[in-house]
Amino acid sequence: MHTAEHILNQTMVRMFGCPRSRNAHIERKKSKCDYQLDACPTDAQVLELERRVNEVIQRHLDVTYEFVDRGGVPPEVDLGKLPDDASPTLRLVRIGDYDLCACVGTHVKNTAEIGTFKIISHDYNPEAHTWRMRFKLV
Repeated sequence: MHTAEHILNQTMVRMFGCPRSRNAHIERKKSKCDYQLDACPTDAQVLELERRVNEVIQRHLDVTYEFVDRGGVPPEVDLGKLPDDASPTLRLVRIGDYDLCACVGTHVKNTAEIGTFKIISHDYNPEAHTWRMRFKLV
């Protein structure tokens, strides 16, 4: 589920030009992520998002790790959610050629282990410009 969240985040960045999720609750059965968006995605965009995430999963990409000092973090890696007391050595998680981010979570070794990504619901808060989506793996 956590590896699927990484793929979802990168797909949101690519589709909508938004930052990675600001708030995520990842569970085994279902999860949710919040994104800062200026408008609610259309139903067609939600279906396209699901299709693109599954397309990446079906590429059977290897998930690898590397440890780097903060000074060696590539510029595309966002460290904005990193706690102030984080170690000076960071673990970067790479999903093939698709995503790279700092993370301490548990991941699969290959995206072939994930299953099928399914968006089960979503809603938009126009005052906060926040789109919340819930997903599961089947």
